[in-house]
Amino acid sequence: MRVRNVGWLVLLAVVVCASAASAAVKLPSVIGDNMVLQRGEAVPIWGWDEPGAKVTVTLGETKLTATACEQGKWSVKLPAMAAGGPHTITVAGTSTVTVNNVLVGEVWLCSGQSNMEWTVASSNNAQEEIAAANHPKIRHIKIPHVPMDKPQEDVASSGWQVCAPQTVGGFTAVGYFFARYLQQQLDVPVGIIGSNWGGTRIEPWTPPVGFQQVPALKDIADNLDKFPTKNADGKINHQSPLALYNGMIHPLVPYGIRGALWYQGESNNGEAMLYFEKQKALIAGWRSVWNKPDLAFYFVQLAPFRYGGDPKNLPGIWEAQTATLAIPKTGMAVTVDIANVKDIHPRNKQDVGQRLGLWAMVQLYGKPDIVYSGPLYKSMKVEGNKIRLSFDHVGGGLVSRDGKPLSWFTIAGEDKSFVEAKAEIDGDTVVVTADSVAKPVAARFGWTQEAEPNLSNKEGLPASPFRTDKW
Repeated sequence: MRVRNVGWLVLLAVVVCASAASAAVKLPSVIGDNMVLQRGEAVPIWGWDEPGAKVTVTLGETKLTATACEQGKWSVKLPAMAAGGPHTITVAGTSTVTVNNVLVGEVWLCSGQSNMEWTVASSNNAQEEIAAANHPKIRHIKIPHVPMDKPQEDVASSGWQVCAPQTVGGFTAVGYFFARYLQQQLDVPVGIIGSNWGGTRIEPWTPPVGFQQVPALKDIADNLDKFPTKNADGKINHQSPLALYNGMIHPLVPYGIRGALWYQGESNNGEAMLYFEKQKALIAGWRSVWNKPDLAFYFVQLAPFRYGGDPKNLPGIWEAQTATLAIPKTGMAVTVDIANVKDIHPRNKQDVGQRLGLWAMVQLYGKPDIVYSGPLYKSMKVEGNKIRLSFDHVGGGLVSRDGKPLSWFTIAGEDKSFVEAKAEIDGDTVVVTADSVAKPVAARFGWTQEAEPNLSNKEGLPASPFRTDKW
């Protein structure tokens, strides 16, 4: 009997120790060493512990306490802080976790498909850029490709990396060059969250609440319980609605971010203005789940490329992207001048990142005098056998970027047959004519997939393709 009692006591001790060992503070992967917290606003810190456990979060003289709920989750909000660091955060509950080398600055989500995932190591002047990347106040975290059927609380990752020649090669190039520009202009730390996946459509990145806010997407909104879809083997279709939101965006919420950068659309080419509706859903959805109605959303207009098929498909996406600028706190980087029509992945990501940065400087960071966009079509006026085109964002004036006659303008009469037009700059307008069109009614600019037109402003920012008709 004695031996048996001892055995039970040993077993009981093992069980108790195992239970105690499993009760420990856990943080999501987005909260960890080297992270950047968003400055100027209260920022959530959250995690898990044993239900009912008291958890205390300490940063400097700030000490906040929360109680883990029945599911073990707890959350606190650090008060708004100025840019700076490094700081140390201590999280003490049933165990203690220390988060080191924390900076406070600007934080941006970098999402989309392959042109956002494209790395510094694969971009222009990679060797020189990598060697010069001694920017310890820039930090990057890469979220792995994880489609999920339900919203996830966390996603495994390799954590935040400090920008250095040894690390920067794997950073999102667009995100890095954007961050570098911001840091040069603002002299504050910048964190970039790379949650992106080459070849993906827009629908899997969009949360349910986004679809529900756009009537044109009622067919998806009314069937959300059927998404994401799975194949016969039960594998999640990562291209179906909700799949990547569930696995790669929801785990990041409510991490404090200033805004999002978006480079996507190639996989939705051919959808014309339906893509505008889908982009509206994405923006509305992310703003809703982060509870930030003014969350900045800056995106890249797709570059010219020979997709094949109908050469007007890509202009349809360009038009949808341009229409998105009607949504407050959005911005668009035009790339018709830095493309390679034979390569869907243009290597010049430096200018892309900086052009996104220009929008941020004006809209968010108090630099209203910067010219931040190339010419955008405003209006047209028929003057006899000519059409006069007016633009917003002419900056210091309209120019031909290469000094040659303006290219890729066409004009049409009532027969709707477009012909190549002669285009000349007249002050802040462009006048287009064609000998064969005596009574013009419409004009187009760059309205084909491989157009690389030369109209710009004097600041070197290119004009976006457009049409005056809706034919």
